[in-house]
Amino acid sequence: MHISGHISRLWAISRVDGVQAAFAVFSCLALVIGAFFIANLAGAERLEAQASRAASGTHMGVGSCAGSTCHGRNEADGEVVRQDELWRWQEESTPGGAHARAYRVLGEPRSLAIGKKLGIGDPRSAAMCLGCHSTPAAAKGPRYQVSDGVSCEACHGAASGWLASHYATGTSHARNVSQGLIPLENAKARAGVCLDCHLGSDAPGQFVNHRIMAAGHPRIAFEVDLFSTLTQHHDEDADYRQRKGKTNSMRMWAVGQAMALERSLSLFGKPGLGTEGMFPEFYFFDCHSCHRRIYDEEDARPAKLGNPGRPIPSGMPPYNDENMIMLSAAVRIAAPELASQYETQARGFHAAMAQGRVPAVEAANRLRQTAMALADRFSRSDFTRAQTFAIMESIASEAISPRFTDYEGSVQAVMAVDTLLSGLVTQGQVTAGSATSLRAQINQAYAAVAEPNSYKPLEFRRALGGAVRTIRSLQ
Repeated sequence: MHISGHISRLWAISRVDGVQAAFAVFSCLALVIGAFFIANLAGAERLEAQASRAASGTHMGVGSCAGSTCHGRNEADGEVVRQDELWRWQEESTPGGAHARAYRVLGEPRSLAIGKKLGIGDPRSAAMCLGCHSTPAAAKGPRYQVSDGVSCEACHGAASGWLASHYATGTSHARNVSQGLIPLENAKARAGVCLDCHLGSDAPGQFVNHRIMAAGHPRIAFEVDLFSTLTQHHDEDADYRQRKGKTNSMRMWAVGQAMALERSLSLFGKPGLGTEGMFPEFYFFDCHSCHRRIYDEEDARPAKLGNPGRPIPSGMPPYNDENMIMLSAAVRIAAPELASQYETQARGFHAAMAQGRVPAVEAANRLRQTAMALADRFSRSDFTRAQTFAIMESIASEAISPRFTDYEGSVQAVMAVDTLLSGLVTQGQVTAGSATSLRAQINQAYAAVAEPNSYKPLEFRRALGGAVRTIRSLQ
């Protein structure tokens, strides 16, 4: 199903279930960046320590969570949590069942064909696939099964340290986190976990390179708030908010964009991932810039529009900058004092790609540090109603819109507008009825990115602009 189909289903689900989220000079700036890192060093170290504990513990398996007094009920009638979480995780009829199906799809014809083309045999036993289609575990308890796919502990962390204590009388969320539970309510922690598979990491079996996609694997795309909502299996009731706080979808979106860019640039800088033989790893490039119709007659005309955000020579494939573009819109509104440095570094990175591997990696590292600082900044920001509307306006503005020349960035843009509007509904700043009344305009923007081969940049920009102009009436 294309992304527009997922969103349409999500919008309907949100109305029925009440989940109203369908869809967030240079020396002075250098001092600001430094202050961000110093202020947040302790927090970053805590997140790293928690991730380390989660990775080093024993994975107890889905069966350890499946009791009828725990998360294995058929009805959502628990007093504290729903207690039907496993049922929702497994539900075939919704996007929420995708994680439970992850291992099973490796045995389907498409996956078997990919395995044959890659020469890896059965994908169900191939390390190249199991890093994301199962739950990698250094230590496995007696109930662990690789066939469970992306299980509870893939996201919540190895449960050996906190399984018994997390339901004990008098326990606290903070205590569970100290024992290895991953604090997924924290935008940076959640994005870090999700990005391992939904964008990639340098761990075994967690990087879908261009060869894998050429063999038939779907293109990797991700937006943390939207995908979280699609797979949500809990209710954010009063008890949840008391223990973990209320989710701010706009913050989740913004932090996710910053961390996705940081992750992409980090992977690009690794020799074993950024290159393959004499070629660069094409995973990092914008697919649509190469996968276009070719005109080679005498009056051949270029199929590509000029992009002011990419100062690269004509004919050179550009880096996939979908998250970079979204961050440009966010930084202008939520961290304006960093906007100039960010834009300079982003353009500098694209320009360095034409100069060679070494200057490109150096430029990537500079931009990556700024992305990390923005993730820290955004993780502490409330994203007011006015800021959220301003970010949506910025995405469709004359400053950003000309950068929508390729499919990937355009998909991120329409997901962003829908996510940010949905966040306003969730925060009670826009009524659900008002947002629903704009569905037709938003769907027009989705239709413009419904299929990569029919994507037309100018038509998309008009559709996105129309949706944002309509949303403006809610201010």
